[in-house]
Amino acid sequence: MVLLKRRILFPWLLSATVMYGISYVWHGLALTDISELKIDLSTYLVLSGLAYLVIGLGLVTLMHIGIGREWISLKSGFPLKCMIAGACAGVVIYLVIFMSGLSFASHGLQHVVVDALWQVFEQAIGGLMVSLGLIYDMHRSFMEAERVH
Repeated sequence: MVLLKRRILFPWLLSATVMYGISYVWHGLALTDISELKIDLSTYLVLSGLAYLVIGLGLVTLMHIGIGREWISLKSGFPLKCMIAGACAGVVIYLVIFMSGLSFASHGLQHVVVDALWQVFEQAIGGLMVSLGLIYDMHRSFMEAERVH
């Protein structure tokens, strides 16, 4: 089965690391939201790291299911399709975060729109990282197979 032959670890860790990094840059450096936290910074960093590991694994699983069911083709526009799938996941994740009240600041309309757009962008980048991780892994597998012959 194609799904079982594809590796998960590299695309998962790549997407989680990149999303965690750009989230820290956005919330910590651009908006300085992190300075307004009501919990300890180290606790926040650990919990957000775990959250991005879960999101990254979810994106990898989503891409593998899409590839396995031929919703996502490896032949044309694969990175773009993965970005779109990631953006859709970002909408769902934002709705869960918003409805749970886990957002950083007040819920004015401007904040809601900017936060939603950021979440969509962040998960789209996560989807792109999954696609690049899968492409790299497929290339590496191909090169290993070529060495055998």
